[in-house]
Amino acid sequence: MRRLLVTSALPYANGPIHLGHMVEYIQTDIWVRFQKLSGHRAIYICADDTHGTAIMLRAQNEGRTEKDLIAEMAGLHQKDFAGFGVEFDHYGSTDSDASRAVCEEIWTALRDADLIVEEEVEQLYDAEKGMFLADRMVRGTCPHCGTADQPGDNCSKCGETYSPRDLKYPISSLSGSVPEVRTAKHLFVRIEKLHAFLDEWTQSGALPPESANYLKGYFLDKPLKDWDISRPAPYFGFEIPDRPGNYWYVWYDAPIGYIGSSREWAAREGEDFDAWWRPDGGAEIHHFIGKDIQYFHTLFWPAMLKTAGFALPTKVHIHGFLTVDGEKMAKSKGTFIKASTYLEHLDPGALRYYYASRLSSKVEDIDLNLDDFVAKVNTDLVGKVVNLASRSAKFVKDSGLSAAYPDDGGLFREAAAEGEAIAAAYEAGDYSHAMRRILDLADKANPFVENAAPWTLAKDPAKAAELQDVCTVALNLFRQLAIYLAPVLPELAVKTGDLLNDPITAWSQASEPLVGTPVKPFKHMMGRVDPKKIAAMTEQSKDESAAEQALAATPAAGATPTFADGPEALEAEPLSGEITFDDFAKVDLCVARVVEAEEVPDARKLLRLTLSLGGDERRTVFAGIKAAYDP
Repeated sequence: MRRLLVTSALPYANGPIHLGHMVEYIQTDIWVRFQKLSGHRAIYICADDTHGTAIMLRAQNEGRTEKDLIAEMAGLHQKDFAGFGVEFDHYGSTDSDASRAVCEEIWTALRDADLIVEEEVEQLYDAEKGMFLADRMVRGTCPHCGTADQPGDNCSKCGETYSPRDLKYPISSLSGSVPEVRTAKHLFVRIEKLHAFLDEWTQSGALPPESANYLKGYFLDKPLKDWDISRPAPYFGFEIPDRPGNYWYVWYDAPIGYIGSSREWAAREGEDFDAWWRPDGGAEIHHFIGKDIQYFHTLFWPAMLKTAGFALPTKVHIHGFLTVDGEKMAKSKGTFIKASTYLEHLDPGALRYYYASRLSSKVEDIDLNLDDFVAKVNTDLVGKVVNLASRSAKFVKDSGLSAAYPDDGGLFREAAAEGEAIAAAYEAGDYSHAMRRILDLADKANPFVENAAPWTLAKDPAKAAELQDVCTVALNLFRQLAIYLAPVLPELAVKTGDLLNDPITAWSQASEPLVGTPVKPFKHMMGRVDPKKIAAMTEQSKDESAAEQALAATPAAGATPTFADGPEALEAEPLSGEITFDDFAKVDLCVARVVEAEEVPDARKLLRLTLSLGGDERRTVFAGIKAAYDP
């Protein structure tokens, strides 16, 4: 029996889960479920990525502690994952004692290996906010490919990494000001000393060929740059023990969360941690990540693991980005859809299946075409798979399945023989190929039911035995499909097991027909996707995005509001309660002239106002007054 420790990239605790994120977690969950169904021991580990400047600033803006914020987000994230049937064996946090201990263990190993060096570096500083800017707090033009509006650490288009100060036309995302350059001491990991090891490991088959070639061509054909691993205060994270006032950069402790969460799981379950994370433990380690973070997981991460004596990843599975209707997800079009919003309108199994039908073992983007989504789910799952059961189960709810499996012209035997090829496709992560093979079997099973016409046989009492045999064949072919689809559609597998009084627990069940068991009354298994619900979901997403933008500048609780803060809050819930005159006196009220008023696309209540406060001073605010004023 193989032992597999499987991880997905840790979701950042600064925002909600959206459908782009769900590609990876559904992809991983399918693979883990397949492994468990195949009789292997697979442990799925995840955690919230909780550190960094963004978390610190959001907590400050919302008037609460970072720990309160990350606790709330952890609950919301896990609720969304559970809604999509993603099952973790343990879900932790990078802000844990277990992760801190591993951070210190790896840090000591890096120190002992003489891989840490201190250098004084130039860093971008936001004078308005009085702080050095984290990489993701700077946006600008990529210095390598010229793509605009890129973050300060790596380009989402060309994949190149760089320092924020290398960006062209940098802007602070905190204040909108042009940052200035100041110097500060940082700690670096000299991964060039591990160049030979990284060159060998990245080309060993642990990565998809596209990624291995990409790393070889872009990074490993030249000396590797030292990795900046520290950030000065103020910063939310773990303080470096031998450098007070400095903190480990979020990309140092984020992947360490895999190990920290594994330690928590091992302690809870009484497992031998070393048997899972040491080179001689015999376990396989599989990471599932997006292509935008492969640099960190395939160079820095193995360098840390190798130095500290941890097991290296057996395989890093890398996927591309999600587009919707052929375009990048857009808030203005309602295609930037939160997981929770989707769950209010549609069946999670439908999205699991659609993603599976599009995912391959290659590092390539997938597109959620909403029209195709409706057609494919309704045709494949409802019209071809569930239809087999719905058109036959009701006729044998009293008699049950035949005592012996009837002659079906070789259909069951042929489908059983396909099990090995379908399993190989799942193992390779080529889910789209697996789905095609499974639906080919459905295409062969449905004509049998159509030709046998159990609804006609049911009208003749003399043909009761023939009717039972026909339904036994139909339900067994349906059950085979449900077993093969179980990693993708676990809820359908549960309902199938309940219908036929035989829970689906193993891949091998698809090779032997089920006979002589009672059949329960048929219950709804899966409904059609209604295009009206798609439209309602995208409209709600538009409204949510407009409201988030309008509230982005709302002052924190306890903060002293200014004139510019007021109108943004007008689409929020009305305030209740009373304030004292002293509190009211703190409000900075002033009169301004409206010099320009514009519509805000996709917003039902907001207008964009340009205000003059006298002289050359201008302010732009959003006011929820569209119903009362014509711009």
